Amino acid sequence: MRLQRTIKQEVGFEGIGLHTGHHVAVRLKPAPRDTGIIFHRKDKNVMIRAHVGAVSDTAFATSLGSNGTRIKTVEHILAAISGLGIDNLLIELDGSEIPILDGSSTELIDVILKGGIAKQGKKRPYLRIIKPVVLDDGHSEIAAFPYEGRKITYRIQFNHHLLGEQRLSIELDEETFIKEVAPARTFGFLKDVEYLRANGLAKGGSLENAIILGDDGVLNKSGLRFKDEFVRHKVLDFIGDISLAGFPIQGHIIANKAGHSTNIKFVKKLLSSPDCWEIVTDIEHAPALTYS
Repeated sequence: MRLQRTIKQEVGFEGIGLHTGHHVAVRLKPAPRDTGIIFHRKDKNVMIRAHVGAVSDTAFATSLGSNGTRIKTVEHILAAISGLGIDNLLIELDGSEIPILDGSSTELIDVILKGGIAKQGKKRPYLRIIKPVVLDDGHSEIAAFPYEGRKITYRIQFNHHLLGEQRLSIELDEETFIKEVAPARTFGFLKDVEYLRANGLAKGGSLENAIILGDDGVLNKSGLRFKDEFVRHKVLDFIGDISLAGFPIQGHIIANKAGHSTNIKFVKKLLSSPDCWEIVTDIEHAPALTYS
């Protein structure tokens, strides 16, 4: 069991939101142990805890909300925070959506590491799967099984000649997240762009922040970062979404054709199945440590 972590110093970034198209500035600030991840909409003076109970929408992204105030597209920054093992953080923003940046979590990782990671003098509890938990959500399924470690197996299936079926199974730790998952960008289909924009979405989308698939293949001149970048990005989204359980999860989670909605349903089912997991805690305190 490791110590809790925050960042050493305040850092920031800015950019446009994928769906709103609005420019937003974000500041990441250290937070005391046991704080968790807190979003602060400064323009509305509303605080929202990153927890599954705060999820307000899962259409094409995961949004959190409180009393009518929303924060859209939180999954990429939550994935970066979870992937680096950050437990306590204040995220201040002056708009309604986390900037998409390049569509992956790589730049977010760089921002967090620029701030440095500080260990805090208290152990971090985690949720250990002790019995299988299965969610059948129509054409999608997610299941968690006991496993000594953190493993994700993910399968996607799309009716596109370039994409088709992709699978990835990965032992998740900081190194594998940074190298194998974080660089994978969000993606979409050219045929869906007009529909999304007609429904007030993807206003900030471009070839600079998303992989776009046309009938003849990838439209981005830079090509793909991985041959299976699509399933890797789905794993990235999944890591961000399941972090809303509030604890790191020890177990093997298998997902088939899941998306934000199914991910959140799974977290809710998991938390409502206490006979299938246990919270592992250690009340012994250790001296506060830091590392670069």
